[in-house]
Amino acid sequence: MSVTIDKSTPTRAAEAEPDSSRSRSFGPMFEKYALVLALVAVVVFFSILRPEIYPTANNLQNILGSQAVLLILALGLIVPLTAGEFDLSAVSTMSLSAMTIAVLNVQHGWSLLSAIAVAVLACLVVGLINALLVVRLQIDSFIATLGSGTVVLGVVQWISGSTSVTGVESALVDATIGTRIFGVSLQFYYALALVLIMAVVFQYTPIGRRLLFVGRGAQVARLSGLHVDRIRGGALVTSALVAALAGIVYAGMLGGADPSSGQSFMLPAFAAAFLGATAIVPGRFNAFGTLVAVYFLVAGVVGLQMLGVASFVQQLFYGGALVVAVALSGAVRRRTTSRGTR
Repeated sequence: MSVTIDKSTPTRAAEAEPDSSRSRSFGPMFEKYALVLALVAVVVFFSILRPEIYPTANNLQNILGSQAVLLILALGLIVPLTAGEFDLSAVSTMSLSAMTIAVLNVQHGWSLLSAIAVAVLACLVVGLINALLVVRLQIDSFIATLGSGTVVLGVVQWISGSTSVTGVESALVDATIGTRIFGVSLQFYYALALVLIMAVVFQYTPIGRRLLFVGRGAQVARLSGLHVDRIRGGALVTSALVAALAGIVYAGMLGGADPSSGQSFMLPAFAAAFLGATAIVPGRFNAFGTLVAVYFLVAGVVGLQMLGVASFVQQLFYGGALVVAVALSGAVRRRTTSRGTR
């Protein structure tokens, strides 16, 4: 009695396995760079619609340089967000920094360096107050920083007399928008340097891993021996410090300070932070993802403006982007966590 062995099935299975493996490896890769592809698609789309304006070197240089303040502010936000906290006072803190520099330098004749030092110190005080409210008094960071941010905004209105202050020393203006490299103002390179620093800190240093550990589960981190309260408080202070840096750049960009214009950064900064958590390192707030997210959002807004869309569409765009970004980042984080537990 002869037995015929069908060798075709194992062969087909062996052939299918590499395809399945390639598909599994392609999925995470696409997830990492989907936002980059979306940015490219937006640029191509508006370049086709407005070829005489949108794809020009001048427009690219303006987009890169003009968003440095937003990028720096968003980078500051991802520090407490990684630790599981919100800092809704960051925008007001940035305004405090810019206004302190303008008032001291223009109205009181302080030197630029002295005014900057006082501005940074004032912002650190805001960060310490936030840390005290959240860590010591156990107030939810969303409520605590919303309240402190409102108080800080009141202080900004008070010290400025609710009016814009202009005429900051030209040295600060030259150091931000007055000098250009490859046609792009220096403020972009400051923001890019901060992106690189924060990427290294988050990816390769113990503090970056501790921030992530605390954000994923404060109680587990505490049981593991981490100083959870110190890390949470430090994240809020760091956010205030980065907001102070954003304020310095903002003062140089404006040549002074405006008591209310800084509030327009709130929505796009949070949208960029959450949207950035879906890219490059999916499931985590990260510096390079935030960089891509900022310019994805701005590329879309600038394109819509060039098409003559009404100005209120910008708010709709940022608001919708924030909702979508929060939903996507949450979904990516859950999928990443479940993938790691399997």
